[in-house]
Amino acid sequence: MRRYEDENRTELVSVVCNRCGRSMQVEGGILKEGCFHADIVFGYFSKRDGSRHRFDICEGCYNEMTAGFLLPVEEEQEKELL
Repeated sequence: MRRYEDENRTELVSVVCNRCGRSMQVEGGILKEGCFHADIVFGYFSKRDGSRHRFDICEGCYNEMTAGFLLPVEEEQEKELL
């Protein structure tokens, strides 16, 4: 869960893992550790039509969650990190 300085989302203040509740390191509005951020709007044919969900998962919880996948996560190396 992300918290911002104001409703305009100008500066990130904190990020808390929605799964384990751990606060992640944020300095000067920049998240300083690995985090999986999800932001999805469910469309037609879903039981959640028009509902938007946002959440953040720390790297440890992400690793635990994906370790249980029947099909592994597709992984490749990026040449540039932005």
